[in-house]
Amino acid sequence: MFDTFNGIPLHPLVVHAVVVLLPLAILGTIAIAVRPGWRGKYGPLVVGVTAVATALVPVATASGDSFEKRVGDPGSHASLGDQLIWFALPLLVLGVALVVLDRRGRRARTKGTDERTSARHLVTGVALLAVVAALASGVQVFRVGDSGARAAWGDKVGSARPAP
Repeated sequence: MFDTFNGIPLHPLVVHAVVVLLPLAILGTIAIAVRPGWRGKYGPLVVGVTAVATALVPVATASGDSFEKRVGDPGSHASLGDQLIWFALPLLVLGVALVVLDRRGRRARTKGTDERTSARHLVTGVALLAVVAALASGVQVFRVGDSGARAAWGDKVGSARPAP
């Protein structure tokens, strides 16, 4: 099922979607975490991009397993790719929590001062965790991509001589 699309291996196609969308989700999450005014306007978009990227990670890993049968063992790339979902899921959950808590906080402006302060602290804590999750996801995306590039091109680029 996750082997080819129109005769082309599916893995490189799906990977490019993840490589574009997950870093966008990372940057968007950091942006809405540090700029509270952007949460209402851009938060749903960031959550949507993060959801699509997260949903594509298992497709990339499944298609990578099929691709591995065609081209051989990619070394550490496969295990690093399998770990990526455990970085994308917290990013998604924290992004959703940040948007939901911010929306709830905007509605609760009429509450008492103690409740508003407590809600603000909760949103700040979630925003901080979201930034940490985003940075960790960014590192993992780099590790997966670097290992994949080395598996695909490492022995070809280093030994190739430039044309005179």
